[in-house]
Amino acid sequence: MSANNQRVLSRDVEATVIPAGDKVTLPSGSKVDITHRLGGNFTVVCDYGMFRILGTDADALGEETPDSAKTEAAAGGDDHEGPPSDEAVWDALKSVYDPEIPVNIVDLGLVYSMEVMEEASQYHVSVQMTLTAPGCGMGPAIAEDAKGRVESVPGVTSAQVDIVWDPPWTQDMITEEGKMELGLI
Repeated sequence: MSANNQRVLSRDVEATVIPAGDKVTLPSGSKVDITHRLGGNFTVVCDYGMFRILGTDADALGEETPDSAKTEAAAGGDDHEGPPSDEAVWDALKSVYDPEIPVNIVDLGLVYSMEVMEEASQYHVSVQMTLTAPGCGMGPAIAEDAKGRVESVPGVTSAQVDIVWDPPWTQDMITEEGKMELGLI
């Protein structure tokens, strides 16, 4: 690990244990190594294990809030009329990462479907996704990230992200881009 990825937490910070998914508080003064800066969040390792720290707590790491998180916060303006663009929803989903794998959930082949539905001039997005392993405790955190990113897309009124297990995920579902990122091709 390079020295520029080593940090000392400047304050207590809520973190999610990887892969269990439990919430814990990492105390101020903890030494951590940042392993990933993806999707606006941080994956860190320390003497206590591996954790995900949300981008909203970047200051505790001595980092700026990631640009993608700033852009998403600004994108949800109320002046949008009409349905959200499918491309914008897919792009939002591509900004979500499994904290253990440096490839977005779309290119990992985890997103099985995305549907925009209109009801009374409001647009609801339904997403079905899976995980690389049924026992992954990070599933709810990843699904919540996806829900929040989709709801930040102009025109989206609400979103629901469901984790499904059929069909079971396999590495064959990874896109060519994802396989290149992982060094599989």
